[in-house]
Amino acid sequence: MSKKVALLSVLILCSGCAVGPNYKRPAVSVPGTYRGLTPEEAAKTQSASIGDQKWWDIFQDEQLRSLIRTALQQNYDVRIAASRVLAARAQLGIVRSDQFPNVAAGAAIGDTRTARSAFLPAFERSTGQVDVSAVWELDFWGKYRRATEAARANLLASEWARQEVLATLVANMSRAYFQLRALDRELEISKRTLTSRQESLRLTRILADRGSTSMLDVRQAEQLVFTAAAEIPALEQEIEQQENLISILLGKNPADVARGQKLTEQAQPPEVPPGLTSSLLERRPDIREAEQQLVAANAQIGVARAAYFPQISLSGSGGFQSAALTSLFSGPAGTWNFGASLTQPIFTAGRIRSNVRFAQAQQQTALLFYQQTIQGAFRGVSDALIAYRKSREFRAQEELLFQSAQDSARLSHMRYTGGVTGYLEVLTNETNAFSAELGLVQAQLNELLALVQLYEALGGGWQQ
Repeated sequence: MSKKVALLSVLILCSGCAVGPNYKRPAVSVPGTYRGLTPEEAAKTQSASIGDQKWWDIFQDEQLRSLIRTALQQNYDVRIAASRVLAARAQLGIVRSDQFPNVAAGAAIGDTRTARSAFLPAFERSTGQVDVSAVWELDFWGKYRRATEAARANLLASEWARQEVLATLVANMSRAYFQLRALDRELEISKRTLTSRQESLRLTRILADRGSTSMLDVRQAEQLVFTAAAEIPALEQEIEQQENLISILLGKNPADVARGQKLTEQAQPPEVPPGLTSSLLERRPDIREAEQQLVAANAQIGVARAAYFPQISLSGSGGFQSAALTSLFSGPAGTWNFGASLTQPIFTAGRIRSNVRFAQAQQQTALLFYQQTIQGAFRGVSDALIAYRKSREFRAQEELLFQSAQDSARLSHMRYTGGVTGYLEVLTNETNAFSAELGLVQAQLNELLALVQLYEALGGGWQQ
C-alpha cells in the first residue's frame, strides 16, 4: 500500500510540467511617432493622450451624453457582447474542471424473490449498496492546464471584444448625433433662405406688374425659391432616417430624438495629444483582443503535443454492500477497489502530428493577425490626425468663402435695386451664398467627425 501512495505522490509532483511553448509577447514594429503630426506637435509629444480621457469629458453636449449612457445599457450589440463574455467564462469553468478528479456517489437497493419449483425452494433476497467512486486522469503533460490557459485567454479576448463594442458604440452614437445636428442646421438654413427668397419673389412680381422689370427676372427669382424649397423635403427625409438610426443604436424602436446643443455650439478640446506610440498597444481594445487570441492559439499547441505522451488515469471506489439493510454499514460490509491505467498512442496514421501542425498554423495565423491589427491601428491614428488637421483648415477656408459669397449676394441685391445690373447676377450670387453656407455646415460637421475618428483610433471610448 505504501508503494502505491509513493507512486501516486511522484506522479502528482511530476504533473507540474507542461509541454508546448510558453507565451512570450512577439516583437512588433512600433514607429517612433505618429505620421500626421506637424514637426512642432511631434517635438512635444507627451505620454498623455486624448485616448485616455473618458468619453463624457470629450463630448460636452449633455443630451449626447444621455444618449450614449442609454445606448451603453440597452444597445443589442453591447448585450450580445456581454452574453459572449458569460459564455466564455462558463467555458473556462468547463475546461478547468478537467484538471480535477470526478467524484460520484451512488446508492442502490434491490429485492429479488424466486417462486418454488420442483428443483429449487422458494427464496427472497434483499441487497443494499452505497458507494463513492472517483476517476482522475493525471495532467502529467499539462494538456488540461494548457487547455485552461487557452480558455482563460479566450475569456479575456471576449472581454476586450466587449470593450471594443463599447468604444465603437460611443463613436457611432457621436457621429450619428453630430450628423443629425448638421441636418437640423441645413434645414434651418433652407427654411430661412426659402422665406427670404419668397419675399424677394413677391417684390420682383410687383416690379414686373408695374413694368419696372421683365418677366425673365420673375422666372429667375422663382428658380431661387424652387431651389431652396426642394432642399426641405430631402432634408426632412434624412433627419427622420437619422433619428431611426439613433433609435436603433439606443436599442429602441424608431422614434423622435431629443436635441441638445446646436452644431456650432459643440465644444472641442483645445488640444488633441496622441500620446506615445507604444501606449497604443495597451489602450486599443482590438489589439488586446488579438493578443489574447494569440495566447489561446499558442496554448493549443501544448494541448496538441500532449497527445504524443501516455495518458495516466487513477480510479477508485469505496462503500458498503450487504444483503441485509440492518448490517449495511457494519465492518464486513465494506468494499473498496483502486486501479491505475496507462494508455500510450502507438499508431494514429499521422493524426497527432497533423493536429500539432494544425495548432501551429493557427498560432501563426493569430500572430499575423495580431501584427496586422497593430499596423492597422497606427494607420488609423495617422489617418485621423491628418483628417482632423485638414478638416480644421478646410473649415476655416469655408468660413471665408461663405463670408465672401454672402457679401457678394448683398452687393448684387444693392446693384439690382439701383438698376445697375440684371437679376441674373442676383441669381448667381444667391445660389453661391446658399451653397457656401451649406458647405460650411458640412465642413463643421467633418471637423467634429474627425475628432470622433481620432478619439476612437487612439483607443478612447471604452473607459467607463
